[in-house]
Amino acid sequence: MLRTPVTGVRLDILEWLKDPAAHFPAPRHADPVTDGVTAAAVAARLGVPRPVAERHLALLTAIGVLRTKRIRRRTHYRRDEVRIAEVARMFEKGW
Repeated sequence: MLRTPVTGVRLDILEWLKDPAAHFPAPRHADPVTDGVTAAAVAARLGVPRPVAERHLALLTAIGVLRTKRIRRRTHYRRDEVRIAEVARMFEKGW
């Protein structure tokens, strides 16, 4: 996890996902707060192609700060608040 580079883009994504309803349009078949948002929504917000957004989301998922949920044919991403708190505690203790 610590070897994964943290960029401003990934921090922005995490910040936006704190309140996804305020930062992303509501999808037709999901609730952005409980279900999360799609890579396409993140890509549109970032102004990048979807594969670029998917790569950022994949890295955040791999380190465990995002959870995924499949709805229909799309993957939705949302923050894993428990894991984020665990990581924050590790750094507070001086890992």
